[in-house]
Amino acid sequence: MRLFYISTVFWFLLDQGSKWGVVHGLNLETLRVIEVFPPYLNFVMGWNTGINFGLFADAHEASRWFLVLLALGISAWVFWWARTLERPIARISAGAIVGGAIGNALDRVVYGAVADFLNMSCCGIQNPFAFNIADIAIFAGAFGLILFADTKKITP
Repeated sequence: MRLFYISTVFWFLLDQGSKWGVVHGLNLETLRVIEVFPPYLNFVMGWNTGINFGLFADAHEASRWFLVLLALGISAWVFWWARTLERPIARISAGAIVGGAIGNALDRVVYGAVADFLNMSCCGIQNPFAFNIADIAIFAGAFGLILFADTKKITP
């Protein structure tokens, strides 16, 4: 489980550090857009009160707390399930999901919304959405579990 804990803490700190550095340190909250490597990478400030791609962004304030509890519940389930994972890469993947989910949940508690700032476009296709490091962690962790999850039986 050591790799799970290390991965969880790594992704959580990377997410929160990047949000603090870009949103507050580079003052993206006021500037709204910083061209980093256009058109491939730009920092674009977005506060997501909904779920992925801003779905349900106009929902009631109670949805904020529902999403926080959902993230914590899923994180608890992934933590419990990670005990059954044999392969180290699977435990690292599970930790990525939990670290990212807790990072986004903390944003919802502190700011009332998730801070999204990464915007990537390529090849003439303009991406209108922003995301963050926690989103990358959750996606990569889920993909890693799909590829590498193998479980052992837990004996009481």
